[in-house]
Amino acid sequence: MDTRPIGVFDSGLGGLTAVRELCRLLPGEEIVYFGDTGRVPYGSRSRETIVKYARQDVAFLRQFDLKAVVIACGTVSTTALEVLTEENALPILGVVAPAARAAARRTRSGRIGLIGTQASIRSGAYEKWIHQERPEAQVFAQACPLFVPLVENGRTRPGDVVIETVAAEYLAPLQAAEVDTLVLGCTHYPLLEAVIRSIMGPGVDLINAGTEGARAVAELLRERGALAPQDAQGGCRYFVSDHVEDFARLASLFLGWDVTGAVGQVDIDLY
Repeated sequence: MDTRPIGVFDSGLGGLTAVRELCRLLPGEEIVYFGDTGRVPYGSRSRETIVKYARQDVAFLRQFDLKAVVIACGTVSTTALEVLTEENALPILGVVAPAARAAARRTRSGRIGLIGTQASIRSGAYEKWIHQERPEAQVFAQACPLFVPLVENGRTRPGDVVIETVAAEYLAPLQAAEVDTLVLGCTHYPLLEAVIRSIMGPGVDLINAGTEGARAVAELLRERGALAPQDAQGGCRYFVSDHVEDFARLASLFLGWDVTGAVGQVDIDLY
């Protein structure tokens, strides 16, 4: 048994979709979440900047004597996971490999769509993991740079002409490619699931990177005997790098429940 918390971080609030699944799978665990809301989005940054930001995010979280860190960010998972793993002597898990493996196993035709930030798509990391699992698969990748800022501003609902117009443009090539599986390669994107599903149709299986990453973490902790006791009362602490005023309202969209308690504001440049 291990009562230490699990650290989770993302460029903004998208990583809360992974927190939601962790709370469902492991209700007894303590979770410390950091959202780098002052520097969101990461996806349009250079590799050097993404690695710098990721190191600072982990340095902040490591103050809490963690038993594991979840990179609940597709961009960081594709760009900085190896660096962070080499530099930290505790388990650090991303969302890319679990989501890629899930897509490779669930596709029927071998035609897999992938949407993500520019940095994630540029890295080729999802394709690498998909082809390790299913070499013959065809991957059709599409960068969606406007999705993260729109989600962070609450533009997620069907009927919103802005998000529907942007999504239709981004997803048109994947419709034309007749994919049967689509990886939501950024943890912000599950909030757009209803919009994406209405465009892609019911025959396309959507793979949630945050959910798959959370499942991988739960499996690892079980294998290591590092779960909290069954009677433990879990909980979440939240920290952001920008103003905290709108956090509760926006976080409730990602989590599916109301956020109570104080939210800490962090000067991430100190780390």
